[in-house]
Amino acid sequence: MSFEPTRTAALERLAHFVPKAGRDYARMRNHVLPGHPHVSVLSPYVRHRVVSEAEIAQAVLGRFSASTAEKYLQEVCWRSYWKAWLDRRPSVWTAYESEVKAAQNQLATQSGLRQAWQDACAGETGIACFDHWANELVETGYLHNHARMWFASIWMFTLNLPWALGADFFMRHLLDGDPASNTLSWRWVGGLQTVGKTYAARPDNIAKYTDGRFNPTGQLAPAHEVQPLGHPEHPKPLPVPGSDSVDTSLPTGLILTEDDLSPGFLLEGGLRPVAGLILLNTTRRSPFNVAPQVIDFTSSLAQDCATRWGDRVGDFTVVHTPEDAADWAKAHAVEQLVAAYTPTGPGRTGLDAVAGATRLPLRRVMRPWDAAALPHATAGFFKFKARIPDLLSTLQTPARHSA
Repeated sequence: MSFEPTRTAALERLAHFVPKAGRDYARMRNHVLPGHPHVSVLSPYVRHRVVSEAEIAQAVLGRFSASTAEKYLQEVCWRSYWKAWLDRRPSVWTAYESEVKAAQNQLATQSGLRQAWQDACAGETGIACFDHWANELVETGYLHNHARMWFASIWMFTLNLPWALGADFFMRHLLDGDPASNTLSWRWVGGLQTVGKTYAARPDNIAKYTDGRFNPTGQLAPAHEVQPLGHPEHPKPLPVPGSDSVDTSLPTGLILTEDDLSPGFLLEGGLRPVAGLILLNTTRRSPFNVAPQVIDFTSSLAQDCATRWGDRVGDFTVVHTPEDAADWAKAHAVEQLVAAYTPTGPGRTGLDAVAGATRLPLRRVMRPWDAAALPHATAGFFKFKARIPDLLSTLQTPARHSA
């Protein structure tokens, strides 16, 4: 697998996948095969919104009916559900960060744990499928979703490693490392997200969906012995956030984060910024070292965005600290900051720090897709699934047929 860090490459990959988004995806999506021929492999681009969930749904509905492409559309909406769920409960992200730091301290004092963690990260556990996926992740920055579930289950229930260190391993190496999707998926596998419900990796399931390439019989924790990691009570959801209004008469600085590198919806809404800034917080995904290819991929996507939108905004300045952002705002005599609504995670933390450093009003403008998703992240996905038509209704009506 390779990922060219451009919107052009993302659109080409989308166009290549769309014909498979119907029955082929529904039938073959769980098969983990070399080259991943039955899934879109778009997540590194969607995570940074080089292409958006709405664009993908629009493209799919241009070829298939919603019922034919139901399974794939649900998968796209899972990402929106996770982001909305965490946005309504940001303390879950804060708790995860605290758990990673606590586990980091344990690694410094417990040599046995440190060795087991190092072996798992290096793909040296002796469990062939797990070691293969660890190496694939480190080498390519990507894993099939089914492999991610197996990997997380083996990490927690067979290797007995802290779940937060596993989630952190993914965040450091996944090109699509997303605070919500990654953290909450690991919590789901461990029985922390849907209380009492775990996901147990089974040798027969792995053998079936890898077409016999792997069969770890006798190496995994028996499914009947897999127990939830705990029974935490979820925090009550915060009120639904709204989209800020923008005073277009003020000298405005446009700020992009790695969470949304497609500012077209802001510019088409009448925004005329005097300067543009891209704030990158990639290294803050983890207290450990983030993989160089993740940093390079994200930085290159940012540069591609700057090139694509330079004729509308002018030269973008790329910064990594709120102090540099404050210098930029002062140099351009900016009186107002505008950004796309940024989900919970390092991007939002960095954006909040910029607002504090500049002491300027920060207007966060929400995409219609996000505005439709946030009110319905009140419980589990299956309640949210009933509201998927609300998300699809935010799209322009595509030309559909029943293929």
